[in-house]
Amino acid sequence: HAAMLTKSVPPEITRVAVMLRPTCDEWNQVRDVFAPDWLQADADDFAILDIPATVGRLPVYRDTDALDFDKENFAWPEHVLFEGARSGSGMKPNWDHAAQLARHTCMVLAGGLTPENVQEAILHVHPWAVDVSSGVEVSPGVKDLDRIAAFVTAVREVEGIHAG
Repeated sequence: HAAMLTKSVPPEITRVAVMLRPTCDEWNQVRDVFAPDWLQADADDFAILDIPATVGRLPVYRDTDALDFDKENFAWPEHVLFEGARSGSGMKPNWDHAAQLARHTCMVLAGGLTPENVQEAILHVHPWAVDVSSGVEVSPGVKDLDRIAAFVTAVREVEGIHAG
């Protein structure tokens, strides 16, 4: 379905496969059929998956992981996604931890973001990007177009603050 849905997506739009603990076979099928530009999966999954060099990596770290956020000599991946304790639950991570991590890598902030708090999150954390799902839903799995528009507007407004 993903390959069919994205068939007409312009090449400048990045297609990301978001996978939770994929098996090698599951990833291989997604890689071969969907052909994503990026893979988002748990950080330790990348060690067992065959990921072409052309596919960007977005390893997921959770606020429950034993991370030393101030460790200057740790080789953080170039890009990471940092979220709350459980993926897809809308749980907000500790924004102080997120801000520490954002100083070391291009971090995507996820978890608990809504149109109402995304500006505060960006100003506090200074992430490379933000990710939203449940924060723009009216019920589990059902997105609200008005909440999506409000989220995008809030992000663009705070971007204008930084640009100006």
